[in-house]
Amino acid sequence: MTQEFDIDAAVKALQSGQDLNGENGILTLLIKQLTEAALKAELDQHLDNKITANRRNGHTQKTVKSLSGNFELDTPRDREGDFEPQLIKKHQTQLTDELERKILSMFALGMSYQDIRTHVRDLYGMTVSNGTVNAVTDKLLPELKGWQARELEPVYPFVWLDAIHYKVKENGRFISKAVYTILGLTVEGKKEL
Repeated sequence: MTQEFDIDAAVKALQSGQDLNGENGILTLLIKQLTEAALKAELDQHLDNKITANRRNGHTQKTVKSLSGNFELDTPRDREGDFEPQLIKKHQTQLTDELERKILSMFALGMSYQDIRTHVRDLYGMTVSNGTVNAVTDKLLPELKGWQARELEPVYPFVWLDAIHYKVKENGRFISKAVYTILGLTVEGKKEL
């Protein structure tokens, strides 16, 4: 039996200082109920569009990570097994890709995996492993390799060079290294990095 979201209890919990988001956040139960209702509506629409005598066939449970906290989601099934939910697809464990976008932006800013994990835990009350962060950041690698291997123009009439020096730890000691930025202006007037 699914516990119903009690708005009065939620308001009292909020007034007493309980967090909205996180592992025991106030909104977790509400998000669970809204997600399950949307999935049931998707299945209803799927069954209405079927010509055969397909019908409901219980549900499967999986743990879903959301920014408001983790919860057990009951995903409805159909008898023929051809229902493909769109809100939370099969094998998907994140409610949205917002967290992935935030991890990618932190990685692009040069944050370490440990810093990213700490930041996600502080902001959302959600613990992510180095493996999860690695899996998310690996999505950038094909784009980065493609950008690095792209064809350059044969002629750049104007070129600007700049460098930023960083202290980095190498072989147990800190040394200064430069990151060079080259901006070229094409014959058509387009800037390329």
